[in-house]
Amino acid sequence: MQPEEKPNNNPSRPPRPTGNSGVKPQGSGRGNGNGRGGNRGQGGGNRQNDGKQLGGNLTVSRGQAVRALKRTQMDAQRIANQYQAAAAGKPKRANVINDTPMVKFIGLGGMDGGGSKNMIVMEYQNDAIIMDCGNDLGVDLPGINYGIADTAYLEQIRHKIRAYVITHGHLDHIGGLPHIVPKFPAPIYGSKFTIGRVEEIFENFGLPMPDGFELKTITMNENTHERLKIGEFFVELVRITHSIPGSTCIVLDTPVGRFINTGDFRLDPNPLDHERSDIERLQALGDEGVLALLSESTTTERLGRTPSESTIEESFNDIMKNAPGRVFVGLFSTNMNRVQMIINAAVSHNKKVAMDGRSMVSTLEMAVRHGFVRIPKGTFVPIASAATIKDTDLVVVCTGSQGEPSSAMQRMSNGEHRHVKLKEQDTVVLSSSPIPYSGNDAKIRSMVDDLHKKGVHVRQHITREIDNHGPLHVSGHASIDEYKDMINFTKPKFFVPIYGDFTSKMRHIDIAIEEGIPRASTINIENGVVLGFTADTMEVLGEVPHGTTLVDQTGATVSNVVVKDRVLLAEEGLVSVVLTIDKKNGALLTSPDIISRGFIYMRENEEVMNGLRVELKRAVQQRFKRVDLDRFKAELKDHITHYLFEQTQRSPIVIPVVNIISGKPDGAKTVHQSKTKTAEEIASDQQKRFQEMRARLLGQDQQD
Repeated sequence: MQPEEKPNNNPSRPPRPTGNSGVKPQGSGRGNGNGRGGNRGQGGGNRQNDGKQLGGNLTVSRGQAVRALKRTQMDAQRIANQYQAAAAGKPKRANVINDTPMVKFIGLGGMDGGGSKNMIVMEYQNDAIIMDCGNDLGVDLPGINYGIADTAYLEQIRHKIRAYVITHGHLDHIGGLPHIVPKFPAPIYGSKFTIGRVEEIFENFGLPMPDGFELKTITMNENTHERLKIGEFFVELVRITHSIPGSTCIVLDTPVGRFINTGDFRLDPNPLDHERSDIERLQALGDEGVLALLSESTTTERLGRTPSESTIEESFNDIMKNAPGRVFVGLFSTNMNRVQMIINAAVSHNKKVAMDGRSMVSTLEMAVRHGFVRIPKGTFVPIASAATIKDTDLVVVCTGSQGEPSSAMQRMSNGEHRHVKLKEQDTVVLSSSPIPYSGNDAKIRSMVDDLHKKGVHVRQHITREIDNHGPLHVSGHASIDEYKDMINFTKPKFFVPIYGDFTSKMRHIDIAIEEGIPRASTINIENGVVLGFTADTMEVLGEVPHGTTLVDQTGATVSNVVVKDRVLLAEEGLVSVVLTIDKKNGALLTSPDIISRGFIYMRENEEVMNGLRVELKRAVQQRFKRVDLDRFKAELKDHITHYLFEQTQRSPIVIPVVNIISGKPDGAKTVHQSKTKTAEEIASDQQKRFQEMRARLLGQDQQD
């Protein structure tokens, strides 16, 4: 968000009323210093009082205050609109009339922003398959946990959806499933580990599933080249290496030709689990003919090749051999190959292993159950027992390598962990690098600062040469030479980069052109764009509704309007005023109550608050009996905004509350009256009712 532009407080510029104020001067002349309009000639004097503005002696024009408020609101809306829902824009449908059988490619997510909330629809006539269905954990908005792809277009094609086919088990590829699949039910296809991850997130999802919904999953064998028919499509999974077991490419055979979605990949020649990429199958598919390669584009600006996972194994052995005390390793919760590597190193040095972090423990349980991780008997101890183990005999594996606020490593670093207190001679290994586009660098640095303050030895991949140790992390994504290899293995007719921002996809197109793909056979598209494929052509057909649905910590969706208000509250705060007015004579029954939250500290700004009370009293005297209640509230809100901007140069959210007190409703008739109350009794009753109502309105809010 850009810093707010300061208003031009040029005293030579006369105050200028605006149409937003709700009060218009009735004179044709220019308003004078007290906000009154000039006379409109003969007969104008009778209307002069009703045309009075709530201006007082304010020196900043109302126009400046309103413009400042609009700038603040526009800034908040611009921030919220980065994750705009499809319904909030002007959605377009595919705008082509063409009877030629075509396969449509539609990226509802993953085509921008670093490849987040990845989700692609492949559609042919009356059948559609959804490839991946992820979330975006990089959303930085108040109260928002993550975003998922907007499903407005799926509403239009719900009768066509036959399956969800998943490349691998990372949340940016499966995190949207619990939200979307229950609304648009279809079986979920994937490798054994991927389906295990899918079932895991459904089990741990915080919200109840709709009545009658039943999760249907189908495990495919990526090692046997199994092909399954789904509607008009045939689907095959091909083994590929990444930073999570069970990663695959999706091979989609359609009536017009073959598509290959690479998923996230690297071509690791020596993975720890010995499950190398099935290059032979990719080459065979390329020899048979590939219409379009849909290739992930996360790290297309990195030269050479990504190192093998096996290159870091010796580093963990050395650290465990030489560490003077306990060893703590922070890594991604889904990186089970690296967990296995750490377990192997711990066992070889006769150390016990404790694990912490709910997501990591849940994934490990699933991985052990399906045979992806093997743990020698007696190796693991509960994290609650860590304090009873000799320091030199303990390794703790936990989440938090990205500095996540509630992660196990973060709680250890700031001393809030329930079972573990870090101390001097402990060694903390951060076996990861900051996630691209996430802005985690500052969080990691802050956590490292806290660790160093405790006298802990910190080992990071980025400082390995300074600290004189081996590599501690390898990327799960390819480098340029591997992207070239994928193009040459598959030899596609058309090339569409996916799962990356515009720049990384542009670089990927440059790589493809260098490898012999004609530029006319490539395209860099954004979310919502519809590509149409025949056996010989690729063309843009139009655009469909797309956007982001925001999800809070409970799993519930949050409106874009609510997010805008949260941003405004975070930036400018809130001021509420409560006026209690006698309906009969229009007089204030008590001094205005003012509540400030996140704006200014009222006790240190008594002059501003007292001035606001004066303005409020004058507003009631001048306008309450002259206009209807709704207009009075609108004028009041505008005037408060004007006054506060002049005093503070800030534009908080303003909420006026007008409480009208009446002795009895208009037109009410007294049928029986046993006793006539005195004026003192009536006043006492009225004051009592007012105090009760005031207490209900203010509750525990700060008053002044």
